[in-house]
Amino acid sequence: MYQKIFTYILFFFVFLFNVESNSQDRPKSFADLAEKLMPSVVNISTTQVITTRTNPFPFEFPPGSPLEDMFKDFGEPQQRRTSALGSGFIIDNNGIVVTNNHVIQGAEDIFVTVNGEKEYEAEIVGSDPLSDIAVLKIKSEDNFSPVEFGNSDSARVGDWVIAIGNPFGLGGTVTSGIISARNRSIGLSRYEDYIQTDASINSGNSGGPLFDMNGDVIGINTAILGQSGSIGIGFAIPSNSAKKVINQLIKFGETKRGWLGVRIQIVTKEIAEVENLDEPRGALVASVADGSPSEKGGIKAGDIILEFDGKIISEMKELPKIVAETNVGSTVEVKVWRNKREITKKIILGRLETSEDFKPQLNKEDKPKQTRIEGLKIEVRPIKEKDIIDRNLPKSTSGVIITKIDNDSPVNYLKVGNIIVEAQKRNINTPGDLNIVVNSALRSTEKTILIVIYNNQNQKRYIGVKLD
Repeated sequence: MYQKIFTYILFFFVFLFNVESNSQDRPKSFADLAEKLMPSVVNISTTQVITTRTNPFPFEFPPGSPLEDMFKDFGEPQQRRTSALGSGFIIDNNGIVVTNNHVIQGAEDIFVTVNGEKEYEAEIVGSDPLSDIAVLKIKSEDNFSPVEFGNSDSARVGDWVIAIGNPFGLGGTVTSGIISARNRSIGLSRYEDYIQTDASINSGNSGGPLFDMNGDVIGINTAILGQSGSIGIGFAIPSNSAKKVINQLIKFGETKRGWLGVRIQIVTKEIAEVENLDEPRGALVASVADGSPSEKGGIKAGDIILEFDGKIISEMKELPKIVAETNVGSTVEVKVWRNKREITKKIILGRLETSEDFKPQLNKEDKPKQTRIEGLKIEVRPIKEKDIIDRNLPKSTSGVIITKIDNDSPVNYLKVGNIIVEAQKRNINTPGDLNIVVNSALRSTEKTILIVIYNNQNQKRYIGVKLD
């Protein structure tokens, strides 16, 4: 009996110890940490002159009208000065400040307020729209209190974090929360790997730091979900992704990202089946840029990149970030899946910022005509020489242009104007060629075909289609 009582007492104290231990993981107060970090967080205000031209009349005078000269002064350009607010943080005692690019983009004057007290003028050291990061230098000989970057890769979902910033112009505002999710993509920038947090982030917090409980910066607060303010879903650029960009901006005033020279897409279940790949993984090469590192290294459209420089590519979205963070000019091994087997290619990386891929692509459209492909429930027409010239396609391009897509088509996610150039790895020259491939697939047991298209931005795409 005494042994049983002893066991209960022992269990009680073990339980009490665990409760006490867990409660210590939860901070009683953020006051000491906030007080220590506040001098390193800055409020940023910018001004910009915008020129507008307005017509004071509800009509326009005909060109050459004598009244046009008489009243021309009424339509003179008007200038107005606008201002914007944001946040940032000091990373060097000489006054190097990190913020978001969108906070200072287009600014003519930039002012930084340190610890809610003294205001300084600042200048741009470098900015990068692709990652939405900018680096400023405070114009002063004063010494400042910097913060350190932490290891964002070690941050876990559920970890405590605090955000300090300038929401709605209310500088020195501290909010707390946890890391809600990792590796988020929300369609804001080219390279996305956001930390999601429920620490309140509002307009004006952009560019401010997200701290861990050691007082290290593990993220740059960048975006909120929705336009009406914080609803418990904010996003921060991980510090490990930001550090390389920041170092390059400080050293060169610009970024130097690795460039492979391929357009890629997701490997779907259907594509994996057609290519005899064990599971949907990697990044499918839709097209290879002329003269690019990939073309010189032997990468071909249709290859599936499984590994880059020793790093396994599980999902398509991982590849651009890994390539961008690899040093320009370095030689890397790229493992690809081709013709149902794995091969290795060596690639010398180029620089993205000097490539044709860095320039925006034009969206050119085409006029449709009618020819029915019953198996796909679409209508197409053969491509013409004029299409090739108008859309600036390779001169040897052959295929059929989609002119109509039924709502219940197995490819109803495609667009009118897309060009089908291959099916089951056969070149398509006429609607008849496509019909033969489709009908053959319909008679098979798998009823799956692999088609290759040019979309309306002239980007090549591989698509696995499950036929009805």
